[in-house]
Amino acid sequence: MPRKLRVEYPGAIYHVMSRANGKGNVFETDVDRHDFLKTLAECCEKAGFEVHAYCLMRNHFHLVVETPNGNLVAGMRWLLSAYTLRFNPRHKRFGHVFSGRYKALVVDGSGQGYLRTVCDYVHLNPVRAKLLKAQERLLEYPWSSFGFYLAAPSHRPAWLRVDRLLGEHGIGGDTPVGRKEFERRMETRRAQESDGEEWKTIRRGWCVGSGKFKMDLLERMEGKLGAHHSGEMKRESAQAKGERILVEELKKRRWSEEDLKAKAKSAPEKLAIAARLRRETTLTLPLITERLHMGSWKSISPKLRRWRKANETSNVSKL
Repeated sequence: MPRKLRVEYPGAIYHVMSRANGKGNVFETDVDRHDFLKTLAECCEKAGFEVHAYCLMRNHFHLVVETPNGNLVAGMRWLLSAYTLRFNPRHKRFGHVFSGRYKALVVDGSGQGYLRTVCDYVHLNPVRAKLLKAQERLLEYPWSSFGFYLAAPSHRPAWLRVDRLLGEHGIGGDTPVGRKEFERRMETRRAQESDGEEWKTIRRGWCVGSGKFKMDLLERMEGKLGAHHSGEMKRESAQAKGERILVEELKKRRWSEEDLKAKAKSAPEKLAIAARLRRETTLTLPLITERLHMGSWKSISPKLRRWRKANETSNVSKL
């Protein structure tokens, strides 16, 4: 079975999540957790990764990692393999520690708050898992990067980068006052934690970012999407390609969006554009007819079939 293609480019940021194989655990003891962080430090040195946040749970872990060298796949392969080779002998086990493929959500790092959203999600994971009592502070969970954000730079791992997240929280600098303000904001955020709709994109999506960021990613991936990519990613890729085709067709005809709306639902020009969209994209007919203001797809379907039969060899651009 072919592997799903990863989106890789220099400077890309990802929310990575990997679970244990079967009903096992990734971390059985604190020794395992210390060993994982040691292995992560080695990985960052080898691959050049920069970590913005992490959280280690019992049966999975979260990382928000930046890849200046555009090498997520190689770096993660080394990290997971190296940890497995250390974990298994210690527990007299063999085989896979991690389950299948890790999830890697691409994150918009342009400073518009998307990195903050993802890092907050990671740092609040112990709250959602009910691993902290109401009276306990976030920093009392020892296996996330949150506590290091409140520490002086000399007490942090060299591979943990805090400036971008502090910046997206509006913190002026990595100072005692700034770190205290960051904790205050996160504790306030914790009190608002609902585990609801706000996290849906992180859990089910393929990227977190602005519309432009998503379009740029789809441009990178055009022609490379396969059966194993998420339905959402493929659907949005098809829609992006469809929009480019529509822009071309409107420009050829010197039409505006208002002209498109004003044309008859089954106008030959609209049928020609619909035929091209069906031929060159994976967009469904209901989506095409809605976008072209053609009314019911059920009534357009037989008309489109007749048009295509009569114009099989015609050049759409001549209409």
